[in-house]
Amino acid sequence: MSRFTITVSSAALLTTGCIVVPLNADGTAAYPITGSAHAPGVIAAPASQTLPVRLYPTNDAAANTGVIAGTVTNHLNGRGTFTLNVGTETMAGEATRAGGANARSGIASAYGARGSHANCRYTMNTATQGTGSCTFSSGAQYQLHIGA
Repeated sequence: MSRFTITVSSAALLTTGCIVVPLNADGTAAYPITGSAHAPGVIAAPASQTLPVRLYPTNDAAANTGVIAGTVTNHLNGRGTFTLNVGTETMAGEATRAGGANARSGIASAYGARGSHANCRYTMNTATQGTGSCTFSSGAQYQLHIGA
């Protein structure tokens, strides 16, 4: 066995079992850590979070359609996907959070195969609930509710 092989093998043995834990600004772990004093901790990987959305009519143009249901999937990186079921048409697009002091606010846009589109503005009150408003290309306006 060559000296190089022994050095590389030793380095590999010395680094096994190391876990890099991302920290928040206050020094706490950024993601939940599971495990005990007898078992090594495992960092739970962040996953996307899907929340229901409901749009309630606020003008006459929207009253004809009634309540619209959909989902927003938060990819936990400031962006997500936005889907609405408007009658027989599915509209899809994206949601993006603002940065800095307005990090709870964002916009969501969706487009349908028949050419209709929706533009929404929202504010998250908690990590899983928020409110906002949406305007459709038809002139219909809705109050947006995010979360269960």
